[in-house]
Amino acid sequence: MSVADAKSEAPARRVAERVLSCPDVARLSGGPFGTVATYLPGDLVPGVALRDDQIEVHVVARYGRPLPEVAAEVREAIGDLAGGRRVDVTIADVITGDDTGRDS
Repeated sequence: MSVADAKSEAPARRVAERVLSCPDVARLSGGPFGTVATYLPGDLVPGVALRDDQIEVHVVARYGRPLPEVAAEVREAIGDLAGGRRVDVTIADVITGDDTGRDS
């Protein structure tokens, strides 16, 4: 297995891919200071923090759907990856249109 394959197999990377597959999620957010992240060898997965007892996910949502429904969609998308851990979803921002720019 190559290093690139190992990175894509990392649990945090799989969580991020599932979260980004949710249609009402525009992008992941590392939080105001970039502290919500999982560090991998030579890489970083912003917006996903894996802990022993919880998974913390910060997202930027697309405008339109009620935010509790967006959070529930994210929890459902990663539920089987949680391994019994609590999943906390934070909606860091809401955007309109196709704005998918990065956090400032």
